[in-house]
Amino acid sequence: MTVAACPGCIALAPSVDTARKGVPDTEAAVYLALPQIRCAACIAGVEGVLAKLPSVKAARVNLSAKRVRLVLAPGCDVSTALQALNDAGFDAHELDATALRPANDDAGRRLLARAAVAGFAMMNVMAISVAVWSGAGDVTRVMFHWVSAAIALPALAFSAVPFFASAWGALRAGRVNMDVPIALAILLAAATSLYETFAARGAHTWFDAALSLTFFLLVGRYLEHRARATARSAAAELTALELPRATRLTATGRETVDVAVLMPDDRIALAAGARAPVDGIAEIAAMVDRSALTGEADPVALAAGDLACAGEVILGAPLTLRATHRAEDSTLRRLAALVEVAETGKHRYSGIADRAARLYAPVVHGLAAVAFAVWWALTGDLHHAIAVATATLIITCPCALALAIPAVTAAMTGRLFRAGVLLKSPTALERLADIDTVVFDKTGTLTEGVAVLPALDPDAASVALSLAQASNHPASRALAASLAGRAPAELRDVVEVAGKGVTGLWNGVPVGLARGEDGPELHLPDRCIPLPLTETPRPGTVALIAALRAGGWQVAMITGDTSARAAALAAKLGIDQIHAGVLPHEKVDLVRGMAEQGRRVLMVGDGLNDTAALAAAHASLAPGSALDAARVASDGVILGGTLGTIAPTLSLARRARSRIKQNLALAAAYNCVAIPVAVMGFATPLMAAAVMSSSSILVVLNALRR
Repeated sequence: MTVAACPGCIALAPSVDTARKGVPDTEAAVYLALPQIRCAACIAGVEGVLAKLPSVKAARVNLSAKRVRLVLAPGCDVSTALQALNDAGFDAHELDATALRPANDDAGRRLLARAAVAGFAMMNVMAISVAVWSGAGDVTRVMFHWVSAAIALPALAFSAVPFFASAWGALRAGRVNMDVPIALAILLAAATSLYETFAARGAHTWFDAALSLTFFLLVGRYLEHRARATARSAAAELTALELPRATRLTATGRETVDVAVLMPDDRIALAAGARAPVDGIAEIAAMVDRSALTGEADPVALAAGDLACAGEVILGAPLTLRATHRAEDSTLRRLAALVEVAETGKHRYSGIADRAARLYAPVVHGLAAVAFAVWWALTGDLHHAIAVATATLIITCPCALALAIPAVTAAMTGRLFRAGVLLKSPTALERLADIDTVVFDKTGTLTEGVAVLPALDPDAASVALSLAQASNHPASRALAASLAGRAPAELRDVVEVAGKGVTGLWNGVPVGLARGEDGPELHLPDRCIPLPLTETPRPGTVALIAALRAGGWQVAMITGDTSARAAALAAKLGIDQIHAGVLPHEKVDLVRGMAEQGRRVLMVGDGLNDTAALAAAHASLAPGSALDAARVASDGVILGGTLGTIAPTLSLARRARSRIKQNLALAAAYNCVAIPVAVMGFATPLMAAAVMSSSSILVVLNALRR
């Protein structure tokens, strides 16, 4: 059994970016669903519309999740943004958490049903076309054309709806998206074939081509949909833990109610094995499973009066909770919001994709128009010129480029969260990939302290306990634990000075708890009593340092402790860079000095005296048991009780950077090859559809690779 940090406390900590920029963390984020967005051009369009609204302070589209995160100006509601998006042709609606639960994959089923109808019709029309191509007579050929039309037109009317609806919405708003050329290609093939059928003079029709184009595009979108579902973000997984209903205890008995109607102070009955629907106070002692929230495999003990967080599983015996928050303010919602910010943040490479999206419409559509004009002028064949232009429009869709970065970011951030590391900053993953030096605080981060107390008289023990309880330093916590059961003395004017100690007045006389050579020292009016502190490395720390050094990272330790004690611990752990006797303000100077030498520093610390260094470092992590100030200043929180996830986190960040570069290279190579092939007339619209879908799927699958 282990005691991990409460995830609710972690969720309350604002991100380091917010802290660094001085932006209040009270701004509420609103999420809008955008079910019809498909590509980078859609992203640019949505963000462009929202950027013009005074009521919207910030907006970031998540293409994988098909939603946008808005930060609204004070006093503004979301209705203006909804109206602007719908007027611009984007189907947008406010996102309810219940819509995020992946209980039913309705979108996937609809795509699969439309693909099945298109595929069935395609095979039948192709079978009929074989007879036409085999040299059927005029009467038979005309009859087969009519049969093909009877099969193809209803099938297209059902299966191609996603393309037609999206294209119509874009055109109505005066813009062009990727579905416009697709819908145009399907309509041209069907209309030309219908004309040839009515005229009864065409040797061939293209109903099979229209159906094939629709079928392959739908199959591609379904496969892409499934790949995205596999890479479902950690934020979505957290939201999926939310329960729709709960059992509320009332004066008359029990009632089953929607979780949304639960209010603070409601009493909720939970059976053994049930998941807590909201945050609440446990009425009796219990064991809970926090693995879904923190990655900690071992159960956690709760005492009566402790907080149980939404999403935790009750073990052993039934439990009654007294709700402390509504469902919309639960730990799950706050954690999901933090992860969402990290998953959708702008990457340094995002500018490449954004610029490509802005250039897509004018460049590609102009290229298609030139291809159409040149081929019509050279050959005089209108059908072939239209086919070349359509293939160019389809094959150059920047879907692969749009997915190159968010697919990797969502997959890797989610993988880290499931491993027990919550990244709070949207740029943390990128900065972690740059790290070459890891700097650890010693006391409380690398070590666990146990106070070895001499025989103390009652007054000295009481004063020491009161002073220790007034401090959050790991040494003070260890001392307070050793003195548990004593009665604390009544002190006045208690003040803690980071790096110095705690002082106060006892019966009007100054007393203090200060740092000594071998641990805390209790200063009383007539004497000074050493309180030795024995430190032992945290479990797994030796293996962590070895893994970091084997991975090529330099490791250093900063401590305010004496050189002798620091050197003894460093020898046990295998750390060769030691900075001892360092005051809090000197820690940040050391970190900045390393940065001036060109080193990219990851700072790992848990105390009040580490906060400045955590904020100044290139990237920073804090253990889940760290003080609130340290968690606020850090880029991420290690949710479990071990630091062993740090080396895998840095490796995963490097892998994420590599995958992003690979995806961008794949997207660039695809366009460099595909555009000339289409413009030169070597690709039909059908081939363009298959290749375009394959490129998007390839990028997503590359992001999912282990």
